Amino acid sequence: MSNPPLSRLLVADFSRVLAGPFCTMTLGDLGAEIIKVERPEGDDTRAWGPPFVDEQSTYYLGVNRNKRSIMLDLRDPDDLQVARTLAEHADVLVENFRPGTMARFGLDETTIRQANPELVYCSISAFGPGAGRELAGYDLLVQALGGLMSITGPDQNSPTKVGVALVDVLAGLFATVGILSALHERERSGAGQHVEVNLMSALLSALANQSSGYVLAETIPHAIGNGHPSIAPYDTYATGYGALVLAVGTDRQFNQLCSTLGAPQLAQDNRFITNELRVQNRQALRDSLEQALAPHPAGYWTKALTAQGVPAGAVNNIADAFQLATELGLAPVTHTADGDARLGRQVANPISLSATPVTYRTRAPHLGEHSADIRRWLDELETQHQTA
Repeated sequence: MSNPPLSRLLVADFSRVLAGPFCTMTLGDLGAEIIKVERPEGDDTRAWGPPFVDEQSTYYLGVNRNKRSIMLDLRDPDDLQVARTLAEHADVLVENFRPGTMARFGLDETTIRQANPELVYCSISAFGPGAGRELAGYDLLVQALGGLMSITGPDQNSPTKVGVALVDVLAGLFATVGILSALHERERSGAGQHVEVNLMSALLSALANQSSGYVLAETIPHAIGNGHPSIAPYDTYATGYGALVLAVGTDRQFNQLCSTLGAPQLAQDNRFITNELRVQNRQALRDSLEQALAPHPAGYWTKALTAQGVPAGAVNNIADAFQLATELGLAPVTHTADGDARLGRQVANPISLSATPVTYRTRAPHLGEHSADIRRWLDELETQHQTA
């Protein structure tokens, strides 16, 4: 088996909370050496709980595997010099401070590039380096200001956030793509570059059909519960017991749905013959479908409809979802190779590479766990550099 694809890369991780750490953990899973720089108080997420495992926040544990931690107080001149040495030897630097913060310490992209022209420097912010530079960057706020809450929830009068910090995750993924692209370009040009991602732009891009509907047709969408603005039936529906999701995207699937429900006449109803008509008459369609679904519970319909190729399923909780993924052979849970039975239990990376698979080497580090080792290593690097 070959070494992981990024095994030769050194990443200086000056980020904290979620977007940056999610990005660097992904790079670490792909083999990069990640050195996590933490202030004396540690990453904010170390205190975000419950839940905790062995007094460690599961929030922190979930996005910081495959990293080594060094504790540095950037206000201390000696610690700041260690941080600069790390940045000057890194292949990639990731930071998600407010714009201007790194410059105050002489760790900004322009300054560090003078000593390290091959560096790929990634900055993740909430609203970019311009007029929004002083705005706070919490995911909930971006979900509100970026329009996501306006299209989420039971109706347009009940704006609702998504149940996870989705914008942070999206920004982390976009940052990862940007970094990998810059590294690929560096192979050709020999020079690094500045990668910038902000949460607001990441969200607007990820709104996909909703944002393109506004940009192209000036249509402003609003929340319609679990329904889809352009597809029907595509929603949750009441059954004899429990809710059932139907995700019917074609006329063929709709015909099969109606046949399986014992209501083939619905497929010939003039209100439901095409998807466009079904969207226009979505409430009448709901009434008809729920009447047909009433004789049996959601579990019954899930099996019956799935067997006929109709996308359908009950609404799982998180435990149910992991159980289903396990039954499907997706191996959603893994363990780090360091043998830590509790803290090393991890959600698996979804990327599957046939020749150079992702690795799970170490659990998330304790605060400053590797400070002494990293300092010695950096001293050796600097000595070698000066005598070269």
